[in-house]
Amino acid sequence: MKTTVLKKYAELIARSGVNVHKGDTVIVVAELDQPKFVEYVVDACYKAGAKKVTVEFTHQPLEKLHVRHRSLTTLSTVEDWEVKRYEHYIDVLPSRIWLVSEDPDGLAGMNYEKYAKGAQNRSKIIKPLRDRMENKYKWCIAAVPGKKWAKKLFPDLRPAAAVEKLWESILYASRADGDDPIEAWRLHNVDLKGRCDYLNSLGIDSLHYTSKNGTDFTVGMIPEALFCGGSEDTQGKGETFEPNIPSEEVFTSPMRGRAEGIVYSTKPLSYNGQLIEDFSVRFEGGKVVEVKAAKNEELLRTMVGMDEGAAYLGEVALVPYSSPINKLGFLFYNTLFDENAACHLALGRGFTNTLRDYDKYTHEEQKAMGVNDSIIHEDFMIGSEDLSIVATLRDGSQVQIFRDGEWAF
Repeated sequence: MKTTVLKKYAELIARSGVNVHKGDTVIVVAELDQPKFVEYVVDACYKAGAKKVTVEFTHQPLEKLHVRHRSLTTLSTVEDWEVKRYEHYIDVLPSRIWLVSEDPDGLAGMNYEKYAKGAQNRSKIIKPLRDRMENKYKWCIAAVPGKKWAKKLFPDLRPAAAVEKLWESILYASRADGDDPIEAWRLHNVDLKGRCDYLNSLGIDSLHYTSKNGTDFTVGMIPEALFCGGSEDTQGKGETFEPNIPSEEVFTSPMRGRAEGIVYSTKPLSYNGQLIEDFSVRFEGGKVVEVKAAKNEELLRTMVGMDEGAAYLGEVALVPYSSPINKLGFLFYNTLFDENAACHLALGRGFTNTLRDYDKYTHEEQKAMGVNDSIIHEDFMIGSEDLSIVATLRDGSQVQIFRDGEWAF
């Protein structure tokens, strides 16, 4: 891939993704796959005015080794220095960039029950610290190719050719393959905001999903919640950022406890380095009461049981079946992309900033209004080419939102 193209992509991540301002502190988290591109991102952040950029490298094989060899007590322990680091982040509010490139099967064979118990125990200390930063810092998740990820997608190509093909696909899906990616994203945001404005003008009480695959599902809305899409603003400073590159979704946080019926997945779910395939989720009283899967059903059941909120919905997202990502015609086996190929739901934590005037409420008040809370937030795809979504409004009338997998307006 040409250096000039990659540097434009890095600039997009730095200037639009986390919208670096003069004096910002930035943390970049990446796997070991594209160190040169990490350099480009760091350089772009400094050129945009960052005073300090820190890089944290991760590696899936190490995660498996930690789970294999550490005791559950050790996996559950949060050291004092980790708490102090989070407290520092709360004070500084660094911008965060995640460059994902993980092998979709990279954690297969790991003792997931042990890993999950350790994560649950650590969350008792870490989650309250993270909650204190919620909505207050700029963040962006973007992608770069990993060799194993590329070979998963393009097994018939040689490794170098597969990586190049994945670069092309990532840049296309991210609107970063043209002359001016930043302007392309500005125009894209205008379209997404227009969709949100229309939906927010309707006064939607519930959405009813139906599809020939068996999906028949109704989810209730929070009266104070808004549909959002594209760029977001930080609480307090009001600095704009792009949380996901790419992004095709218009989303909101539904009312906890108002979900009835069954949904069928239309794409595999890549969850912590393993694939859950051909699955269904049935809801009663807003809660998951049954899951079935052709592959990794027990993993899906473990995910839903991570904590009390993991069995409730935190997000409803609308994406047309003709999205640029879906048009590519293949699965990315990566939620960042696959969730933007089709309509999806998310189990677990909801987005408090979808509430109108969310900054006026405490975290407890936001939960009382209906935003779900959990240590997880896991998207799974339910969009299909025949998906219908009908909104019932608060005045009792109905409006078609999706018809045959596409926007009906």
